Amino acid sequence: MLSLVNIVTSIDMQQVSKVKVNGDLRLAVIEAVNEIGGVANFIGEGEHVLLKPNFNTADEFPGSSDLDFLRVVIQLMYEASAGEVILGETSTFMMNPDRVMEKKGVFSLQEIFPKLKILNFKKGNWVKKNIPNGKHLKSASIPKILGQVQKVVFLPCLKTHAMAQFTGALKLSIGLMKPSERIRLHMGHLQEKIAELSTLVNPDLIIMDGRKCFISGGPGKGDVREPGLILASNARVAIDIEGIKIIQSYDGNSLHDIIPQTMPQIKRAIELGIL
Repeated sequence: MLSLVNIVTSIDMQQVSKVKVNGDLRLAVIEAVNEIGGVANFIGEGEHVLLKPNFNTADEFPGSSDLDFLRVVIQLMYEASAGEVILGETSTFMMNPDRVMEKKGVFSLQEIFPKLKILNFKKGNWVKKNIPNGKHLKSASIPKILGQVQKVVFLPCLKTHAMAQFTGALKLSIGLMKPSERIRLHMGHLQEKIAELSTLVNPDLIIMDGRKCFISGGPGKGDVREPGLILASNARVAIDIEGIKIIQSYDGNSLHDIIPQTMPQIKRAIELGIL
């Protein structure tokens, strides 16, 4: 039987798998996670798991997370005997996360998974955290739930970003920052602040939906290509570097003249010891 796995790369000893989706999304996600050790290597029986998708807006995938992809990942968590699965998100400062998720059909997932908890971070409690090594961002408030779950799974899309150049696993952390505090992120050194904010959370598993991507524009709308890939890793820098390379493989991309490791958010994350 031919494997769906195209390649498994290692960046500073951190594995990133890339699997081509040949009609079976579920199989591709399972293969991608298996290539870095399998879901049981990341999710233990009875553990409470927080899934962090991308619903900053309700734009069409890859502007926001795809429902079929989320369905597959949630099923995978339950098959790993997770105790509680929580899908948590907030949205851009001007939008109501409940309305964004309703427009995307997210609450319909509870018809398939009755025990699934869908959490609007804006309605929850926040905890102020200092960033000891922050040069540009000294502190941030993050959801209290992060300290109440055993595992965190990041589910980024793959796309360029008009202000931050690229948005993947590192930038997904912005959705964990109290919306009223996000305005200051854009007041200079945005990419460095993304990296510094990322020190406050360490996802155990990252599954990136790269079936479609933006090669320019973003984050909500952009120039779409279809790599047809699912990526998996436990390292944000490593998977983001691979994501940037995928975007760079297309003519007309906005990242064509960039060495991934020198992009400010990547460079600062490496300085801070983020994998």
